[in-house]
Amino acid sequence: MKALQERLPAYTVFAAVLSGAGLPIYIYAPKYYADTFGVSLTALGTLLFAMRLFDMIQDPVLGWISERLQGRKKIAITLGAVVMAISMIGLFAVAPPIAPLWWFGLTVTGLFTAFSFLTINFYAQGVSKAGDDPQGHVRLAAWRESGALVGVCIAAVVPTALIGIVADPFAAFAYGFAAVTLIAAYFMWPEWKGNVDQDPTHIKVIVTDPTARKLLILALVNATPLAVSSTLFLFYVESKLGAVGWEGPLLVLFFLAAALSSPIWSALAKRYNAKPVLLCAMVLAVASFAYTLTLSAGDVIPFAIVCVLSGATIGADLTLLPAMFAKRMAAISPNGGQGFGLWNLVNKFTLAFAAVVLLPLLEQSGFQAGDTDLPVEAITMLTVLYALVPSLLKLVAIGLLVATKLED
Repeated sequence: MKALQERLPAYTVFAAVLSGAGLPIYIYAPKYYADTFGVSLTALGTLLFAMRLFDMIQDPVLGWISERLQGRKKIAITLGAVVMAISMIGLFAVAPPIAPLWWFGLTVTGLFTAFSFLTINFYAQGVSKAGDDPQGHVRLAAWRESGALVGVCIAAVVPTALIGIVADPFAAFAYGFAAVTLIAAYFMWPEWKGNVDQDPTHIKVIVTDPTARKLLILALVNATPLAVSSTLFLFYVESKLGAVGWEGPLLVLFFLAAALSSPIWSALAKRYNAKPVLLCAMVLAVASFAYTLTLSAGDVIPFAIVCVLSGATIGADLTLLPAMFAKRMAAISPNGGQGFGLWNLVNKFTLAFAAVVLLPLLEQSGFQAGDTDLPVEAITMLTVLYALVPSLLKLVAIGLLVATKLED
């Protein structure tokens, strides 16, 4: 009843929509354009990296704009939702009227610009929503991130689940996503309020704050393993495991484990403090990635177990770290827009890093999307990039978290 009075379910639905426009697009879009239009993986990776460099400028600017919208916030956010819906339709449901690579760049730019703007405002509004309640940020994060993870589950499985049911599964997904986006925007409409009593925060206040800066660095390193595994997931399942047709169910296992574990991590953090709970989740993540190195073709069931365990660790990452950062923003930047502009930047930059480094390396090893007779070197490279690289990066993140004092 309290959650309904606070309209927290609206945050769950909106988070589900945003998550559907984020990670699943990085999972599906490059492979879709490589398979459907023959676009080079190296070209796609380079373009995605260039677009994320654009985001390095764009996200802080969007955060600056967010803090100054005030009474115009509802209209601006509604327009952002419309742009995101149209861009998704253009990406998957419209035959490229220009060269596929450039159409990919144009539609993804529109999609992620709208996604960034909506995400920044969404998380900033969460700072205001939780207010001074000591447990408010964790409670809101549990509703919000559970919704986000459920949204990822749905977006991850729908395109593959629709194969054989509709003529163009990705087009059906795009139109469905657009409709749900507009519904979610309608339910969130009453929540968008400008913080008229607070002056906009200068970005220098955030980057010079020791705790905020350490959390941003930790988020950058800790999110990179997920970016690596997400970029290569479909290729690994198809080419390493030989489990064509299992991509959707395995993705659902991964994200469903994350969604179901999110409130559990939240409850554990309330009881034992967030830092030790997050450390335990990180250690489990390293063990999961390391075990993946031992798998061979046909090991679908062992990999499904890995998906469950590693997915559960992502639930901790996506619930506890944003709650920590939101709590700090409540203290130094009550508007939240600038802070979450930076937060958005570091999380998306990891996806850019993964695309520009991993996809060219994979292609240079002799890997070709959809090829059923790949050289041993290509499979070895795929395995190392998918399993070993995330393990090493996660160990670095563990070291950073141990060395960072977050109790304040």
